[in-house]
Amino acid sequence: MPTGVDDFGKLLTYNFYYIDKTMFIKELLDDFSEVNLFTRPRRFGKSLNISMFQYFFDNLFTQESSVFEGLAISKEDDYYKSYQNQFPVIKFSLKGAEGLTFEAALQKLKTIIASEFKRHDYLLEVADLDEDERRTYQEIKGKTADLVTFEESLKFLSDLLCQHYNKKVIILIDEYDVPIQKAYKNGYYEPMVSFIRNFFGDALKSNPSLFFSVITGCLRVSKESIFTGINNLDVMSITSNRYSEYFGFTEDEVLELLNYYKLGDFMAQIRQWYNGYLFGDSFVYNPWSVIKFLDELRSGNEHPQSYWANTSSNDIVRSLIDISDLKTKEEIEHLMQGGVITKQIKEDIVYAEILNQMNNLWNFLYFTGYLKKVRSIHVGIQTTFELKIPNNEVLYIFENHISEWFEDKIKVKNIQDLYGLIIAKDTQGIEYEISKNLLEVISYMDSAENFYHGFLSGILRSMDNYQIKSNRETGNGRSDIFILPNFYKKQAYIIEIKIAKTAADLEKKCNEALAQIDEKGYIEELILEGYTDVVKYGMAFYKKMCRVKMA
Repeated sequence: MPTGVDDFGKLLTYNFYYIDKTMFIKELLDDFSEVNLFTRPRRFGKSLNISMFQYFFDNLFTQESSVFEGLAISKEDDYYKSYQNQFPVIKFSLKGAEGLTFEAALQKLKTIIASEFKRHDYLLEVADLDEDERRTYQEIKGKTADLVTFEESLKFLSDLLCQHYNKKVIILIDEYDVPIQKAYKNGYYEPMVSFIRNFFGDALKSNPSLFFSVITGCLRVSKESIFTGINNLDVMSITSNRYSEYFGFTEDEVLELLNYYKLGDFMAQIRQWYNGYLFGDSFVYNPWSVIKFLDELRSGNEHPQSYWANTSSNDIVRSLIDISDLKTKEEIEHLMQGGVITKQIKEDIVYAEILNQMNNLWNFLYFTGYLKKVRSIHVGIQTTFELKIPNNEVLYIFENHISEWFEDKIKVKNIQDLYGLIIAKDTQGIEYEISKNLLEVISYMDSAENFYHGFLSGILRSMDNYQIKSNRETGNGRSDIFILPNFYKKQAYIIEIKIAKTAADLEKKCNEALAQIDEKGYIEELILEGYTDVVKYGMAFYKKMCRVKMA
């Protein structure tokens, strides 16, 4: 299984399992566009496809041409074979071009650019390179060139290669938007956008040395900020029908893969956990997660997991949740219950305006793979999408990550009022504060006691001069929450939680909670430890309602 292998030649040479996507090459040539931008979520095969293009077109990869033998493209007519290993190719991956400052990120970019110049440093030996060109080449290769020279380096290298081979150049750029996302997060967006705009600019816009270019990324960054003046840009996002089956696995491909490994009995599980994405008109599976799960199955682990959860950057989603309102929270709860929401989706991302409107949250969740399109609704010139969570794997992320981010919003708020009310034994005030905060927390399983337990434990942990202990063995049972003062002479508090099935049952459940504290002898250990003044709180919850009684 090719877990994490995104080098096409390595995949084929060392006999990894490969789902044949080489007809992508044929379609790319048939539908020819000079600058092609493909946007897909992380781990959906972008880097592997870029690598495949390099192995097919790059004239420095002639010795590796045999890796295509037996694949679909090799069975096409000689017209397509005439393109194989016939072009000078420039390939960059900007995945690692990040840093806490612009200077740090720029140094990474310089290293990436210099590495490609080293790959082509045979150009330094050719007679048709003049002294200025040779000096500039050496400075870029040695990372000593100035900023403007690095901004012009892509066009410079394409011109030298075209001149040397008397053939136009193919430019391949993977993860083009990573440095822009990181720059936005770390506060140097403007200088990074300026660099990338100039770096792409002349190389992709009216460049006589360019045959065609393929660019991949997660999001389509606003044309005005990055692709200014590039009128030959052809964008294929997850809304496009063209090339839709070349990123991710189709149903037939997954069936064939499972049958090959004699694991066909797990198809239903894989469909439930990793299927559900709609790219254009193609239903596709998350390839990263399918491969990871099959690898686990072959090792005897039959339990699906969320392998994709930690592979994508969530910084912008988190920042949008930090400014979200009650309506947004309710819509996310509705999604987690299996519901559908209707939103207008805008493909261009303008980073400078991200936090200006909450609709950008849905754009990010959709284009980065957290939501899928159910259908499009066209009314006049307006198009809206019905969106839902695609599968169990992404539902797991909502349950265990996105819901926690909403809880984090509460934890950073000033909740000293609640602490004071607990100490003052003001039950009505406690009810109000807890209910108010519950309205801001994601919950779609209000009957689960552990949800309320985790919620309360979380917001109480910042209580000055008190220890919060929960679910610890005491007396004859297990108490819910202890609030213990660091000084024995102060009051200690026990909170017992119950869930009511109706609002009318809240009072009854509070009484049951207080009775349980006595019946189970929760106070006995506290007495042995020296606490002589103990307040008992019985708390009952019904959805976002809280009732509190004290003894």
